[in-house]
Amino acid sequence: MGTRKHRTGQDWKLLKEACAALLEKVPELVDEHLRQLFAYSDVYARVLPYDAQWREAEQAMRIGIETISAPRDSPRKDLEYAEDAGRRRAGQGLPLDLLIHAYRNAGYIVWDALMESAGGEPARLKALMRSATMVWAAVDAQAEAASEAYRATELELRRRTDEQTQALLDALLDGRPAPGLAARAAAGLDLPEHGPYAVVVLRVERQGGREAFHRRIQDPRFRFVWRMRADCEVGVAALGAGRTLDDLAALLDGRCPGPGGVSPVVKGLAELGHARRLAELALRTCPPETTGVVRLDERMPTALVVSQPDLAQRLVSGVFGELLALEPADRAVLLETLDAWLACEGSAGRAAGRLYCHRNTVFNRLRRLEQLTSRSLSRPRDLMEMTLALDAYRLSPG
Repeated sequence: MGTRKHRTGQDWKLLKEACAALLEKVPELVDEHLRQLFAYSDVYARVLPYDAQWREAEQAMRIGIETISAPRDSPRKDLEYAEDAGRRRAGQGLPLDLLIHAYRNAGYIVWDALMESAGGEPARLKALMRSATMVWAAVDAQAEAASEAYRATELELRRRTDEQTQALLDALLDGRPAPGLAARAAAGLDLPEHGPYAVVVLRVERQGGREAFHRRIQDPRFRFVWRMRADCEVGVAALGAGRTLDDLAALLDGRCPGPGGVSPVVKGLAELGHARRLAELALRTCPPETTGVVRLDERMPTALVVSQPDLAQRLVSGVFGELLALEPADRAVLLETLDAWLACEGSAGRAAGRLYCHRNTVFNRLRRLEQLTSRSLSRPRDLMEMTLALDAYRLSPG
């Protein structure tokens, strides 16, 4: 509106007369405007029925013409209408560039009609030309107001959509039964309702950027949807054709801040709640100091132990009873030796290399361990009990 102050009284009078005459021709101008828009892009015709578009365009053009010739201190009804139009078009899905094109096109039509109304009279032509800056400033202001309202509405709609999508994902991961939930989530997440999926649960210390972490594990063979929770990050992985859990684990290993657990494969979105619980169980088999990603199907014995904390505690006390009464440092050495010996598949020589001691030292510690536990590492059942008790001890709280 700032350009209005440059108009002379005579220019304003002639412009007002031209605009008043132009208001009579608005229906014809709207017809031409919509004809040109539909020829420019067929998207206009898909957004809104013709009659509704005609009524909106007629009102917008009438308000715009009245604004051009209005006194400088008049309320900007054209900008208010443009903001409303921007919000409506964002909700209707009209691309922003087509919205701006519509305003520009209407401006050209109105300007051409104004110039034609001068009838070739020099005085009127000169008055209109001196008003050109003001006319196009009004069109630009309308387009900008519509664009800003469009962008704000688009952001709000996207936020609401994201919230709704995250709510659907949370419902799936929590295993809440609801009719049609999987189908609605498939549409919202743009994922197939049925197909091979796995769930990844990461115990993440938020030291790096989430975006950077996600960028490291992008792979065209997988589709990921991630959800941050209070104490972990949950990822839904859609396995592409021919992809396996081995491929998924290889992709995640070393690229994400572990430790993490991977569920077995499930057959669709409806089973994500079950998969999430199994992935959390796999994560519970990871000692605090580990950083790798483990698969549940490779940690089944340990998973059985951690899934029954009361029984696990009984197993520890029943197998390691006398061992637990030793001084902490002495106890730690014996358990570290057992852990190394198991990791080295029963090779005392390899365990000695890992522990930086002589192989006879390993034998001596293992014999003492057998005496304290009243079990023999050469008997399969005793070996199994000691192995599970060691897992339960390392993974028990505190």
